[in-house]
Amino acid sequence: MARVKRIGLLTGGGDAPGLNAVIRAVVKTAIKEYGLGVVGFLNGFGGLIKNQARELTEKDVVGILPRGGTILGTTNRDNPFHYPVVKEGKKVFVDVSDRIFENISIQEVDALIVIGGDGSLAIARELYEKGLPVVGVPKTIDNDLAATDQTFGFDTALTTAMEALDKLHTTAESHHRVMVLEVMGRYAGWIALTAGIAGGADVILIPEIPYQIDKVVEKITERGKQDKKFSIIVVAEGAKPEGGEMVVQKTVEDSYDPIRLGGIGHVVAQQVEEMTGKETRVTILGHLQRGGSPTAFDRILATRYGTMAVNLIMEGRFGEMVCLSGTKITSVPLGEGAGKMRQVPLDSDLIRSARQLGISLGD
Repeated sequence: MARVKRIGLLTGGGDAPGLNAVIRAVVKTAIKEYGLGVVGFLNGFGGLIKNQARELTEKDVVGILPRGGTILGTTNRDNPFHYPVVKEGKKVFVDVSDRIFENISIQEVDALIVIGGDGSLAIARELYEKGLPVVGVPKTIDNDLAATDQTFGFDTALTTAMEALDKLHTTAESHHRVMVLEVMGRYAGWIALTAGIAGGADVILIPEIPYQIDKVVEKITERGKQDKKFSIIVVAEGAKPEGGEMVVQKTVEDSYDPIRLGGIGHVVAQQVEEMTGKETRVTILGHLQRGGSPTAFDRILATRYGTMAVNLIMEGRFGEMVCLSGTKITSVPLGEGAGKMRQVPLDSDLIRSARQLGISLGD
């Protein structure tokens, strides 16, 4: 414990509501409880590579608890083990991880907290295996990280999607339309499934259950026969038809999450309109789900994660990731959380509840 006098932290990957709550908890716990100095590296791992950092004091975290985003900045690029440089006019990827150790030394940082999702935590694990004292904090609105029951940011994204469905219901009913809401989630259907149940959707399409468009149309036709003149479809960005593929918007080669999904909502809407003759409109929430003030649940979870991360450092438990197990904050080895995806189990009570409510899952 005596050797740790100064800790660093960074936020990597996509932003999520609650990041500032973690930063605040880390800074206040480190300073008040342990008398440590705190350094924030800017813009994810880029700040570590380029030695871009700022001292963080209690004054710096005043008022940031309700703020979305991150005061440190973030990016899903700048993987130090696969870093883009230009050599002889061509872009190549090299290992610059040694720079991180140099800059950690320059900043006199004794241990590092990495707040991030699957890609960021995988990098954190590699740095730990190379000798850097690291503790991870799981973050993603998609709720798809293994070894933790929930990530902060998810509850806020879910609430945003639910509120969008509440609004779509009134306009769908007024115009007798089919409304398709496309939500984020990558390869997991947590946002779509929970928002769809909370928002009263009629059809929910998730990556875990490849859909048949005939089944979707069947549900809409059935509602029409019951004199229900509108329908609501929630589709996860990673949903795909049976025997088909996900819709990829683009690929970013220098990102540690190179595939950008998006567009499945328009595919489903076009097919539904052609097959039913009903006017069908699409809303893609996109980055609205990442923004805004975190919910009370996310503020509390993020705060508990932040305090626990500092405690792990002071106990010398490096190479671990903070996690939520039931209602308890605990930790697991980084290898159990990084690089592993948590999808919706097919035997989930959420799926069972959706079916029992008469929601079509497209199968």
